[in-house]
Amino acid sequence: MSAQAVATPKYADVTVEQLRKIVIASCAGTLIEWYDFFVFGSMASTTASLFYKTGTPAGDLIAWLAAFAVGFMFRPFGAIVFGYIGDRVGRKFTFTFCLVLMGVSTFLCGCLPTYNDIGIAAGVLLIILRIIQGLAIGGEYGGAATYIAEHCPQEHRGFWTSFLQATATGGLILSLAVILIFRTALGDANWVQYGWRFPFILSIVLVGASLYIRLKMAESPMYAESKAQNKMVGNPFVESFMRPYNLYFVSIALFGATMGQGVVWYTAQFYTLTFIQSTLKVPLITSYLIVLIAAVLTLPSFIFVGHLSDKFGRRPFILAGMFLGAALFYPFYMGLHAFRPFENNKTSEPYRDAYSPAMLTFITWLMVNLVALVYGPIAAYLVELFPTPIRCTSLSLPYHIGNGIFGGLVPVIGVTIATNTGNIFGGLFYPIGIAGACFLIALVVMKETVGT
Repeated sequence: MSAQAVATPKYADVTVEQLRKIVIASCAGTLIEWYDFFVFGSMASTTASLFYKTGTPAGDLIAWLAAFAVGFMFRPFGAIVFGYIGDRVGRKFTFTFCLVLMGVSTFLCGCLPTYNDIGIAAGVLLIILRIIQGLAIGGEYGGAATYIAEHCPQEHRGFWTSFLQATATGGLILSLAVILIFRTALGDANWVQYGWRFPFILSIVLVGASLYIRLKMAESPMYAESKAQNKMVGNPFVESFMRPYNLYFVSIALFGATMGQGVVWYTAQFYTLTFIQSTLKVPLITSYLIVLIAAVLTLPSFIFVGHLSDKFGRRPFILAGMFLGAALFYPFYMGLHAFRPFENNKTSEPYRDAYSPAMLTFITWLMVNLVALVYGPIAAYLVELFPTPIRCTSLSLPYHIGNGIFGGLVPVIGVTIATNTGNIFGGLFYPIGIAGACFLIALVVMKETVGT
């Protein structure tokens, strides 16, 4: 037996206190990675015109969101590379390396010269760093999800993995909070001139602290046991995607779960921020506070749904989240529009009597709760769908295609459709269609995984 296997605690020997430390250490790093990933998109309204000059503010925003989307498009490639490494080398090494990769690339985003300094090269360099971010987050999630799941009791897997699910919204919360602090402290002029760099640069400090914690962690006991007993497969990629039996489950994970889950997540949170900032012209600080408060209030919902999924199954909650997203996004966004600040969405106009940040926050909170329904149990569902030797590879690719491609493209597709059609709600037809289609597919092919 290898030294690593000896040093790793057996599954049955992991106490609740040890499991709590494992979850905290795993989630701390994942939270920082999501912060790094989302701080880019959260500052779109401030930084778009600093790196791209298309001739119009709307064009600059679309260009920035396209650069943001590039990171999402490279997430599946990161999933393939680091999923393979996670199954061959280990879960701990994989998500620790990805943490460093993400932190360095985010730090460098804050050091880049702008368009006024080096022209179009600024936007090109930004895209390169965004590609690295996409590769890094593509490797982080699968490693962290399998690491937690392979430590915790089967009957409580939904509960413990739901903390990891909450880190995605937690990363968004942290990015919004940091932006608000610097934006408020520095004022408008200094924020636009140089203050926008600080949220990126801060990443290196956060990553250093998280790295210190992660380096003390042991390998997953289930993985270490499989490796010690020579149960590992020679090529996880071939076993995951070239064998028809397992490819069938990969397809179910993508088209019957993560595809719909991804568009619900990004429509309820990121596209909402873009919509209220760029379309409804809600003041910058107020818009950040709206999404920040709604997200904070929803965090317990992720844990609650994860806990309930251990009792009633993953399938009912995932299906409910997709169905309600497809059915309610349009009326929810109409509700946001009803409480907008300006009659014609022009900042030169006086505030409308019906303008209500409180109602905007409430509607956003309702939408983020749909995210909790579909996203809270998804890690447990994906982990239970695949065997240990190929788990990291098999779950990472469908997760990051569903979230990175289908979900991550929601903001740029939404803004592009709305801009070209003149219909401010036009961008919603894409996520509504995807969520609806995924719901119908899941009704037929998704099986319950609790107890497997």
